[in-house]
Amino acid sequence: MTKIFVTKQNNSIVEIECEGHTGYGVQGEDIVCSALSSIVQTAILGLFSVAGVNLDYKTDYKRGYLKATLPKNLNKATRHDCDVILNTMMLGIADLHEGFSDFIELEVR
Repeated sequence: MTKIFVTKQNNSIVEIECEGHTGYGVQGEDIVCSALSSIVQTAILGLFSVAGVNLDYKTDYKRGYLKATLPKNLNKATRHDCDVILNTMMLGIADLHEGFSDFIELEVR
């Protein structure tokens, strides 16, 4: 099971943390884990490359761990770009969660 924790402040996502492998399939062939990883990692790439945000970013691929925290002092335009990227990410995660809730746990706090 992959556990995803999304932290919001003032209706904006400020942190995402994912832990564990979904267990839907054999490691290396798990399409649900792969889809989830692609959604989250693409959003993080967007934050780095499109929004130009320097995230606090940690990973441990063996245990399926990823944590990304946005800096606190984003200007209004950058915050908007981050919101667009992260809200799009949430649509993808929520869609996967709806179809595979036995393998993905989602908590928004």
